[in-house]
Amino acid sequence: MRAVVAGLVLGLLAAPAMAGEFVSNYDVSGTGPGGGGAYKGQVTVKKTGEGVYQVVWVIGKDKFIGTGIGSPDGLAVGYKSGQSTGIAIYHTTETGAVEGVWTYAGGTQIGTENWSPR
Repeated sequence: MRAVVAGLVLGLLAAPAMAGEFVSNYDVSGTGPGGGGAYKGQVTVKKTGEGVYQVVWVIGKDKFIGTGIGSPDGLAVGYKSGQSTGIAIYHTTETGAVEGVWTYAGGTQIGTENWSPR
C-alpha cells in the first residue's frame, strides 16, 4: 500500500495540475484509519486557483475544510477540523466515482473513502 500511495503522490507532483474532473458534489462513505468506524456525509470540491481546489466534507455535525492540488491522475488534500488535521489522496474510477485513502496527522494507519457523484 505504501508503494501505491508513494506512486500516486509522485504522479501528482510531476503532472500538470488539472483535476477538473473532481469538481462536483458527492455523497461520501468511508471508514476510519485501521478499519475504524464507518461514516457517511457529503463532499464538495471547488476549483479555487490554477491546480488548487477547496474540498469541504460535512460528516454529521462535523465540517472538514481542505486544500488540494491535483492532476488528471489524482487529488492530494490536506484538511483541518478543529484540532484535527490530516492528508488524503484520491483518484477517479471509470464510473466517475472517487476512491481514496486518508490519515490524521501523526497517524500510523489509513482510512478509506468513496465519493459518489450527486
